[in-house]
Amino acid sequence: MSIRTIFVEAGGGFENVSLGTSSAREPGPGEITVRVRASSLNYHDLIVVSGAAGPQERRIPMSDAAGEVIAVGPGVDEFAVGDSVVSTFFPYWLDGQPVDAGFNRVPGDGIDGYAREQVTMPATAFTRAPQGYSHAEAATLTTAGLTAWRALFENGRLKPGQTVLVQGTGGVSIFALQLAKLAGARVIATSSSGGKLEKLRQLGADEVINYREDAEWGRTARRLTDGAGVDHVVEVGGPATLAQSLQAVRVGGHIALIGVLSGVSGELPLALALGRQVQIQSLVVGSRRHQQDFIHAIESTGLRPVIDRHFPLEDLVSAFQYQAGGRHFGKIVLDI
Repeated sequence: MSIRTIFVEAGGGFENVSLGTSSAREPGPGEITVRVRASSLNYHDLIVVSGAAGPQERRIPMSDAAGEVIAVGPGVDEFAVGDSVVSTFFPYWLDGQPVDAGFNRVPGDGIDGYAREQVTMPATAFTRAPQGYSHAEAATLTTAGLTAWRALFENGRLKPGQTVLVQGTGGVSIFALQLAKLAGARVIATSSSGGKLEKLRQLGADEVINYREDAEWGRTARRLTDGAGVDHVVEVGGPATLAQSLQAVRVGGHIALIGVLSGVSGELPLALALGRQVQIQSLVVGSRRHQQDFIHAIESTGLRPVIDRHFPLEDLVSAFQYQAGGRHFGKIVLDI
């Protein structure tokens, strides 16, 4: 059986993306076959497909997937045909401490991903999807949603009444805003767009800052906490924003170092970090156990993801071009 599949050639580049077919296979012991219905775009996928950090060989892109189980291999008792499932970013990191250094076993990067109609993988590469979620909603959780969850709760131990600073309006930041508000935290959000700042307020942000108009937005965030500083920063910008995040954070505060939107190297204001005894904790998504806990929290709180726009599978390049333009608010979903 042939299934529609998107490929990106070695090295990446939008001009090297094509729609073709691949072969489906039956599940072996411990495996399930999933009819993929949706994926969602992440910055990691963008840099792989665009060629900024392209694959070493021909690759099926996309690290997120949601769909339904259509076949179950011998020895699998966690899932049954018809179950709605969502993929995990690290298929082999099930629990405990991280087991992968890099992306060699991450779908859409080191191994083939989910820009296809059907996939057979180990059952442990998926969890059940939240009850009541559409496939499109579930597809937003694998990377962006789980990253925000781990940053605030698994690592940050967020408490009600604390203050969280989020940057921009991408998937991780929007999820972090929503989760922080559900936990009873105060949220300060940044953006360069007046229209997006208003949307952030509507989503629950207590204070907003236009970082394009206010180059010292870190100091401004600190002033908004009566000079104490914020408890947590969800740092997605990287080198260009870390100095301001250090200005914003309180003594002994927590910075979740997540994104590289402005590059992968830069200067660290070490004296400021040491003087404030800041906990700077880098992270890449999370484990299968983290995802299961996150989904339990979703079902307990009624959280729904913010989806900006849908694109069909064959328009994957257009979807990435839209993402690269920075016009989106929340997640961009690929319907398969």
